[in-house]
Amino acid sequence: MVMEVLGCGHSISIPLSSYKPSSSSSSSSSSLPSHHLPATRRIIIFSAVASYLQLSQIPSAIAQQLEESQQEEDRVVRLFQETSPSVVFIKDLEIINNPKTSDEVVMVDDEKAKVEGTGSGFIWDKFGHIVTNYHVVEKLATDQLGRQICKVFLVDKYGNSLSRDGKIVGVDPSSDLAVLKVDIEGIEVKPVDIGSARKLNVGQSCYAIGNPYGYENTLTTGVVSGLGREIPSPNGGAIRGAIQTDAAINSGNSGGPLLDSHGHVIGVNTATFTRKGSGMSSGVNFAIPIDTVVQTVPYLIVYGTAYRDRF
Repeated sequence: MVMEVLGCGHSISIPLSSYKPSSSSSSSSSSLPSHHLPATRRIIIFSAVASYLQLSQIPSAIAQQLEESQQEEDRVVRLFQETSPSVVFIKDLEIINNPKTSDEVVMVDDEKAKVEGTGSGFIWDKFGHIVTNYHVVEKLATDQLGRQICKVFLVDKYGNSLSRDGKIVGVDPSSDLAVLKVDIEGIEVKPVDIGSARKLNVGQSCYAIGNPYGYENTLTTGVVSGLGREIPSPNGGAIRGAIQTDAAINSGNSGGPLLDSHGHVIGVNTATFTRKGSGMSSGVNFAIPIDTVVQTVPYLIVYGTAYRDRF
């Protein structure tokens, strides 16, 4: 005899021929319907059914996981595509008289210049203000001879690449922040979306966009590794409340934005501290919290210095 169990669109045939009632009860059990099987046999049958149904759900679970993974990947792609037009590439240049003294020489305004360094920044507003690290433009800010210049490479609202001279508006070495201004007459730029670092949690995802080693429009991903860190500032003081992250921040990333999962800026990538030993090296990356930036930048734009330096 075969018992067929139906459920969830599937049927299972389970042989029951091996079941033989004892002789003492054969006369009474032979008249019982199949659903009056002994409890042990019912347990075996229902366990088999449950196992089959569980196995039948595995392909759909895998498909759901793949779909969720694809959705997460698409979200990160969109985050980069929507935010990267707000990130700029900064080149620090020095006008030179003898090109033979440098391996990397470029022509700037009919003059030859060598690349002193590169960094990143982001568009603060529609007036062409650029936020970056002070240490990215320190040579320009302290230039006494008029030999330092800064080139800012950006894209307009429609994706067209542009190059503009960057002029310093204000600097704050204590918080390692600076504001540049570029001429955007006749073009439209896309400022970043400002977030907040006050409600960050260790473990949440974050993303860094910048130009490490001169490679433009680079995205690295990671998590918030720590909060409330203290790191040294360019003038020897301390920057408090820094965000620690394992998202890669290399030379050239400085000044670029650290983003949350919604594409909001939560910090300014600023430093990587590396310890070497036993033939291995590891870096710890930090960003200045955006709340410090929001408090500082308006004063740099209006007065050229931070609030604390005005008194």
